[in-house]
Amino acid sequence: MTKTTPRFGLLCLASYLLSLSYGSTFLLSLLVTSRGGNEQDAGSIISVAMLSTVVAVLACGHLADWLGAARAISRSALCLIAACLGFALIPGFSHSLWLCGLLLGLGWGAFYTLGPILVAALVDPARRTHCFALLSGSMMSGIGSGPLVGKLASLAGLPVETVFYVAAAASALGLLIFAHLARQQRQQAARVSISWRATSEVLRSSARWPILMVGLGGAVFGGLGSFQTSYAASRGLDYSLFFIGFMLAAIGCRLLIAGWVVKRDPYRTSCLLSGLMVLAVVALNWWVHDSLGYLLAAALLGVGYGLNYSVINGLAASEAPNGYTAQALLLFSLGYFFGVFGFPLLAGTLIVQGGVEALLLSVLCVALLNWSISAGRLLTAPRASVVSAQRPGPVK
Repeated sequence: MTKTTPRFGLLCLASYLLSLSYGSTFLLSLLVTSRGGNEQDAGSIISVAMLSTVVAVLACGHLADWLGAARAISRSALCLIAACLGFALIPGFSHSLWLCGLLLGLGWGAFYTLGPILVAALVDPARRTHCFALLSGSMMSGIGSGPLVGKLASLAGLPVETVFYVAAAASALGLLIFAHLARQQRQQAARVSISWRATSEVLRSSARWPILMVGLGGAVFGGLGSFQTSYAASRGLDYSLFFIGFMLAAIGCRLLIAGWVVKRDPYRTSCLLSGLMVLAVVALNWWVHDSLGYLLAAALLGVGYGLNYSVINGLAASEAPNGYTAQALLLFSLGYFFGVFGFPLLAGTLIVQGGVEALLLSVLCVALLNWSISAGRLLTAPRASVVSAQRPGPVK
């Protein structure tokens, strides 16, 4: 074992704990409707988080340059704790919940952006895609655990607010772990902060395509995940089945076969996985009639989205201009947040005005656009150099 292995394990554990805070927001629709609001209100709260997320992503690089990435993440955990406690404690439905959304965006944006940057500084470039998969698997575990905690609370006769209390406690523990990692972190050699010049350099490179794709994939994930309680209710199903199927498939693929996947041609792999996302949305729209079909459709989405995220994350890093890897990963996170937090505002409006079917059709259009980009890249992008660059190597 290398010296970095225990630290990487702690990083994954802390990431799981902090990710519970975002996972709990998939029950915001249930929380808001129980207090007299509707899906459009829930979508507005989630989308308010996009505004503060943009600020967090742009500012967290400067904060990381000043404090170090691990210490900056520990500071962001304070915002996650405050947001979860606010969702649980603020009575009724009011615009005060928007403040909680803003805090959630600040905390989640900084943590989600700096986590991969911390990994990129820890491992060799050849190991990045695999380690990104392990890190994102830990995050996905936390995200998927949030709704499941809510389901367990419901079975125990506890209110939906329970999940937000649990998420706040988990974030507090994650804060302590990152504070411990910060004491062991060496001074960062490369700057993380973003600038107009760095943004221009990255967006002129091939890295702009995975950045666009992660935004579209985030829209699919955010649109479906944020309103599964409404979808399941319209079909007479249990929403927890979606998160069980999605989480088990996404985590299983990332942890068990990601090491094999990253040795394949990333363009061909991304095209295939984007196609699976399209099939999953089609299944949710027309093929789901019972619990088993619901579970399988969610698992199909978990495989497609879960593995594709890791593949295009590695492409964003490997296709970035020399010296701009951290900035490419920062913009990658920003693209993801535009999709995952921005699309629910449209999705909530569509549900209120056109029902769940309108939501599913809009998500299908986004998934098809995402697949078309991956197909275009398969036909035009040079592949040999990237495949060679992503072959696993030793951890530093």
